[in-house]
Amino acid sequence: MSELLREGVDGHLRCWWPGDLDDYTIYHDEEWGRPTLNDDRLFEKICLEGFQSGLSWITVLRKRENFRAAFANFEIASVAEFDESDTERLLQDAGIIRHRGKIEATINNAARALEMADEFGSVREYVWGWRPTKREPDLKEPGLLIANQTATSTALSKDLKKRGWKFFGPTTAYAFMQAMGLVNDHVEGCEWHAICATQQAAIA
Repeated sequence: MSELLREGVDGHLRCWWPGDLDDYTIYHDEEWGRPTLNDDRLFEKICLEGFQSGLSWITVLRKRENFRAAFANFEIASVAEFDESDTERLLQDAGIIRHRGKIEATINNAARALEMADEFGSVREYVWGWRPTKREPDLKEPGLLIANQTATSTALSKDLKKRGWKFFGPTTAYAFMQAMGLVNDHVEGCEWHAICATQQAAIA
């Protein structure tokens, strides 16, 4: 069996990365790679991938409910109204990752998301417009089992930077694309590869 696959205690074949962690396995099975279409949920994934930068995703995943409580459930219009007092409040919140740059980027990006919705009709329309038409060559760093960025994620990152978004480099962009279903990076042989492929194909 490929090193990229793992058989769980339930007998199902999955990508290797959830390991034996229950919360990670649930995230893999029920969320990762499934198409995300709601603007606030897309914004949440963008923000949390930004907070993950330099850390492990499991760290962010286990703090997600705290993040939702701290950031008004990532309702774009609400977060866009946060001010300096909210930044200071968030810096005192031990339940989240207290990084000033990432907190300020989240507030900034909410305002940019509102601009995006005005221009494109929704965040969804903009994001899904970046859907690759075919499998892209891996731009994989040495030692990694799978790609951590592609030409599309690099272009998406550059475009968002021009639009004033912060903390959204090519690697973060690709992690976002994987998580919200713009690409299907479940390993061939993982039982969820076909599930996500079917759901992604249904998106017009």
